[in-house]
Amino acid sequence: MSKKYFGTDGIRGRVGVYPITPDFMLKLGWAAGMAFRKMGACKVLVGKDTRISGYMFESALEAGLTSAGADVMLLGPMPTPAIAYLTRTFHAQAGIVISASHNPHDDNGIKFFSGKGTKLPDEVELMIEELLDTPMTVVESSKIGKVSRINDASGRYIEFCKGSVPTGTSFEGLKIVVDCAHGATYKVAPSVFRELGAEVVVLSAQPNGLNINHNCGSTHTDSLQAAVLAEHADLGIAFDGDGDRVLMVDHTGTVVDGDELLFIIARDLHERGKLQGGVVGTLMSNLGLELALADMDIPFVRANVGDRYVISELLERGWVIGGENSGHIVCFDHTTTGDAIIAALQVLMALKARNKSLAQSRQALRKCPQVLINVRFGGGANPLEHATVKQASERVTQAMAGRGRVLLRKSGTEPLVRVMVEGEDEAQVRGYAEELAKLVTEVSA
Repeated sequence: MSKKYFGTDGIRGRVGVYPITPDFMLKLGWAAGMAFRKMGACKVLVGKDTRISGYMFESALEAGLTSAGADVMLLGPMPTPAIAYLTRTFHAQAGIVISASHNPHDDNGIKFFSGKGTKLPDEVELMIEELLDTPMTVVESSKIGKVSRINDASGRYIEFCKGSVPTGTSFEGLKIVVDCAHGATYKVAPSVFRELGAEVVVLSAQPNGLNINHNCGSTHTDSLQAAVLAEHADLGIAFDGDGDRVLMVDHTGTVVDGDELLFIIARDLHERGKLQGGVVGTLMSNLGLELALADMDIPFVRANVGDRYVISELLERGWVIGGENSGHIVCFDHTTTGDAIIAALQVLMALKARNKSLAQSRQALRKCPQVLINVRFGGGANPLEHATVKQASERVTQAMAGRGRVLLRKSGTEPLVRVMVEGEDEAQVRGYAEELAKLVTEVSA
């Protein structure tokens, strides 16, 4: 059964455009509260990132949840993985995150976590969608939910992050620049690294509701690269707006992407005998990652793009590490979802264990040239089903004769078609990608 509202990462869109409206959020809160109450006593944690519309949607969700008889605990601005963790520790039935992750401030969305800190099962999402199509009711007055605020949420999460590294770990002598994207990590991330002994220079940690992800964070690393060089830092760390993506910058100012960070963590686990199986990547993972892991006899499988698919594959195989080149990295030996701070700490531990710089540690992974072009898609017929696009994709694939690959896919979170070509010759790869992107643009017009 297909879903009407839920995508690969909750419900997301432009603020003020249905369904990202206050009236829908009121109804969504009610429907979620009714669904969770069917599973027993209902306590729901609600957190958000720093975008200005979060105030409006927090209030609407709070009203909907309490009208269904659910008790609500407000966390305020907190990273998405912190809400997954706190949902578990408070023994809540669910956690709700108001966030559009790496998107600009004029987008927003809703993500749900189960009481186990994992993505909601499909059957619960479908139950909520069914309730959204029924009339809204209010429980009798004596059963209306109550609302409270968790004032020590940041401290709890900071201690959890620090607990992901061995007791006594110190990063003293390490100078890092941390870019918080004016987002949900702006308080907790600098504290975590400072309390573990690092010298921390902080960028983009003055959220005003409108500047989240604006020319900063993991989607715009220019400022971080410049700061690492200017500060003569050992490395830089870039988070996205809700704190579930991380990229790094080495001391030369070079960006280190999710594939490379995943490799560094996986190699460290492998060398310490704690890998438990292999590594899960996605259809977008660079071929170089697969080859570098194969050199160490580490199994590698590709899931569909989206951290929920990476997590699903990890659960099915009983493996502990997976991620995306965008910087979603899941460390199941520490937490239940993608967590940017936890992943960054595991990278720092791996560097410390080898006594190598970030630039040195990434060298064993030689990435194949990969060109990704995003084409805005306005709706209507799916351009990827167009005969011209299909034929061109097949022709390019045959021309690379097994030494490269083509991937065309619609984004699960934005109105984009992603055109990706990967191979050994960068000029050839770019030419093919531009050719296919032009075709997609033409048939989308």
